[in-house]
Amino acid sequence: MTDFAIPAVLHDVSLRPYHTFGTNAVADCFIEVDTAAHLDYLIKRHLLKEPFVILGGGSNMVFADRYRGTVVRMATKGIRLVGQTDEYVLVEAEAGEEWDSFVRHCIGQGWYGLENLAAIPGTVGASAVQNVGAYGSEAGQYIDCVHAVGIESGKTLSFSHDECLFAYRDSVFKHSMAGRLVITSVVYRLHTRYIPNLSYSALAQTLRDEGIANPTAMQTFDIVTRIRWGRLPRPEEWGSAGSFFKNPVVTASHFEQLQKDYPGIAGYAFGDGYKLAAGWLIEQCGWRGRSLGRCGVWDKQALVLVNRGGCTFDEIVQLANAIIADVEARFGVTLQREVFFNE
Repeated sequence: MTDFAIPAVLHDVSLRPYHTFGTNAVADCFIEVDTAAHLDYLIKRHLLKEPFVILGGGSNMVFADRYRGTVVRMATKGIRLVGQTDEYVLVEAEAGEEWDSFVRHCIGQGWYGLENLAAIPGTVGASAVQNVGAYGSEAGQYIDCVHAVGIESGKTLSFSHDECLFAYRDSVFKHSMAGRLVITSVVYRLHTRYIPNLSYSALAQTLRDEGIANPTAMQTFDIVTRIRWGRLPRPEEWGSAGSFFKNPVVTASHFEQLQKDYPGIAGYAFGDGYKLAAGWLIEQCGWRGRSLGRCGVWDKQALVLVNRGGCTFDEIVQLANAIIADVEARFGVTLQREVFFNE
């Protein structure tokens, strides 16, 4: 006997309420994890068998119309201070904590660094997997360590910042560790003094326009939120998965040639090459505002695909592939999805 409620294994569950693209996908099995004991029970009973997917806020994935596997939704909650000096704090948050609420909570406590990542849908656990980023900042900059449980061993695992191998929208959890563990919590190293990050031009310009020379953390949070929802569809109004494609990186010589052929191309130095604006490339191919079937490209930001009502997984795939092919043919640049496909 267990001293807690055994997590229910549900069958033939609609995933529409659990992922932001809002398609009518159905999972063979669905389990919600509220506590560490639930996760321990699932692992010991070998209920996490492939295929399976760990689901947080469902803001960066789409599902096949019928997902032939188990969806495990992480719903664990909790935020606690685990270390402190005069200059920084270590804050641990459970994987199921809603990301935007966590950022707002940190600001309210006087823990700073995540303000530019306001209004990103999803959960704390997913922030480490995806290394979420926006407006000149990335989550990985502030992650001290990640705690997880191995699926085969059931043992507690910890990954230091360096072991997470954070890169642009990337981490070790998307590669060698994918499918081998479940992230249980993330520890963030945050500042006790607010230092504005105004490297993103639209944010700096909005502050100037509003006459704010020295913004507070909450002012930055609020302005970032306004900028984001001025450009992107709100998940409660339009189904989407945010930025569908990564901004591609090309060699310096390729970028030089693109500048000659397309003087208005957007790009900036990134490592040994140049990062391009995927939205600009897609827009130049005439896709902004267009649709294939019931899946379309958002009319305010070509980087975002939207569910125009009742779209299917096949329609999402067809539209994404058509966009990739057109960008490749015109610019010689291969776009990569930022969104996970669960088939």
